[in-house]
Amino acid sequence: MYSANFQVDMLAYLRKQARQLENELDLKLVSFSKLCTSYSGSSSSSQGHRTRDSRSDSLGSSHDNMLVAMTAELEQLLTNLTGVNEKMVEYINIPGGVSHNAALMHTLQRHRDILQDYSHEFHKTKSNFLSLREREDLLGSVHRDIESYKSSTGVNNRKTELFLKEHEHLRNSDRLIDNAISIAMATKENITFQRGMLKSIQTRVTTLANRFPAINSLIQKINLRKRRDSLLLGGVIGVCTILLLLYTFH
Repeated sequence: MYSANFQVDMLAYLRKQARQLENELDLKLVSFSKLCTSYSGSSSSSQGHRTRDSRSDSLGSSHDNMLVAMTAELEQLLTNLTGVNEKMVEYINIPGGVSHNAALMHTLQRHRDILQDYSHEFHKTKSNFLSLREREDLLGSVHRDIESYKSSTGVNNRKTELFLKEHEHLRNSDRLIDNAISIAMATKENITFQRGMLKSIQTRVTTLANRFPAINSLIQKINLRKRRDSLLLGGVIGVCTILLLLYTFH
């Protein structure tokens, strides 16, 4: 059983140790963030001039080695701070020891919050860095594949470009044909709708003509003119369609 004085002394020592670890973590996190930012800047400026190959893979460069070493240091500091906080909880919960006064509990909670904030910041920065390096490795791999393809195909590059251009031309032709078909279908639907309306009007007019024979001759002339207009409209549509197809495949 620990005495109250010993418990107070240990808590004071642990709080001092926690503050030292927190200060060291704060400085290390700032340096770690700057190092990741400088890594991002250097990798962005190097794109288009050199790929990931110019660095030794993953841990080969000094920059990567510094990042890995600092990551290990921060993980160790977070582990140590977690252990100190757990020890403070153990000493506070000793039976017959210091009572759980508000100031002491507030101090303990503050250390916990600081640990949580530092852990969150560290894992966020580390995750961003790993995502950046993974993206750079992927881009470098794609770039290497493209360069390898270009160097291996050599003479066939021109043929490939011509093939791609011809393929694009065919796609444009298909697009024009689809547009022409869509216009023709819309025109057909419109003509069908108009035909229905004309049939309805014709039925009513025929009924009136049967009732009034004098109008019958006028109706016949209208029907003849309507047939002539239909033939002319069909001819114009056919000629336009043929010209459009000739222009497309020209």
